[in-house]
Amino acid sequence: MTEEILINVTPQETRVAVIEHGVTQEVHIERASARGLVGNIYMGRVIRVLAGMQSAFIDIGGGRAAFLHVADIWGHRHGGDSVAPIERLLSEGQNLMVQVVKDPIGTKGARLSTQISIAGRFLVYLPQDSHIGISQRIEDEEERAHLREKLQQLLHSDEKGGFIIRTMAEAASDRELRSDVEYLRRLWGGIQDKAAAAAPLTPLYQDLDLSLRVLRDFVHEETMRILVDSRETYQTMLEFGQDFTPSVAERIGHYAGERPLFDLYGVEDEIEKALARRVDLKSGGYLILDQTEALTTVDVNTGGFVSGRSFDDTIFKTNLEAAQVIARQLRLRNLGGIIIVDFIDMDTEEHKNAVLNEFRKALARDRTRMTVNGFTQLGLVEMTRKRTRESLAHVLCQPCPVCEGRGRMKTAQTVCYAILRELLR
Repeated sequence: MTEEILINVTPQETRVAVIEHGVTQEVHIERASARGLVGNIYMGRVIRVLAGMQSAFIDIGGGRAAFLHVADIWGHRHGGDSVAPIERLLSEGQNLMVQVVKDPIGTKGARLSTQISIAGRFLVYLPQDSHIGISQRIEDEEERAHLREKLQQLLHSDEKGGFIIRTMAEAASDRELRSDVEYLRRLWGGIQDKAAAAAPLTPLYQDLDLSLRVLRDFVHEETMRILVDSRETYQTMLEFGQDFTPSVAERIGHYAGERPLFDLYGVEDEIEKALARRVDLKSGGYLILDQTEALTTVDVNTGGFVSGRSFDDTIFKTNLEAAQVIARQLRLRNLGGIIIVDFIDMDTEEHKNAVLNEFRKALARDRTRMTVNGFTQLGLVEMTRKRTRESLAHVLCQPCPVCEGRGRMKTAQTVCYAILRELLR
């Protein structure tokens, strides 16, 4: 697999596209006016404790109050497995160090946790914990045991805090791991010093901007190169890479061509298509994607596709192709939450299993955590995809001011009857 990462920078917006074999797989957009909050740490103030919901609203200095559930409070368990009620743990007016785990989405405020985690390139540091965890994407038991032992040997017995070993650590040297440990401990020390003297609503730590998160979170051994079209951003990334990700720094390149970078690779067209409700399949079939506040539905249709063998074969081939395209569209549109996929009905269990296996295989490339259930009695596939940031459509679009996002207009006949009834009234 050959992967390239393209970074387009304008004064108020940074866009990142992940390209595999010339096809756009992911698009990430960050605007200066609305930077994501995930990973940021604040000195918040408790403004309301809701015993009935076992939750609290916390002011972190934004327009909307953020939300903290009792399960996200570190040390909320006491006496074994019993859970302390939130009204015993928090009180109104209390100052509290919190970290954003989910951005504000729609009408909902940010979701918070008091269990702090700071991400490095190979490790995630858990300063309040003591255990060593390993990414679930590393499945080989021998490799998991080897990585755990390797990290334990690098840690001093008197050093506090736990770690989660990230997938990228599989290829990391001892020196790189130790460097990551030292960087994360130094970062946490700075946060603690700032917190000791911080007034309420003060930001204590802001996660890296999108261009630098690319080096920390996106790049792996199959990434061939990273092209950025801003010389200033290129220099910043190069300096950061040489300090913290030296194995990646040599892959960063500055694009100075006259033609816009995203036009050259066809990314602009893909973004436009990713905002459309209909997605055409190469076979002639198509998908209809509808995004609501509660869930996203994906409907698969055969369209004009007719296979040469049989109707069952036509349906099976359409569903197989759709499985691949749906997985890509979920990444491209950054769709999260509950997702319902309505594949075309198949009569044989063999075909159903083959489509489900193909779907799971296509989803395995996704870096976002998800769960996929089998076919329900109604023939639907239910799945969830972790939602931490707004979808592409929510970032780039807004509801129509005329129909308020319903996407429907009353017919002239309906309006005429409504006028008649109003006159009679």
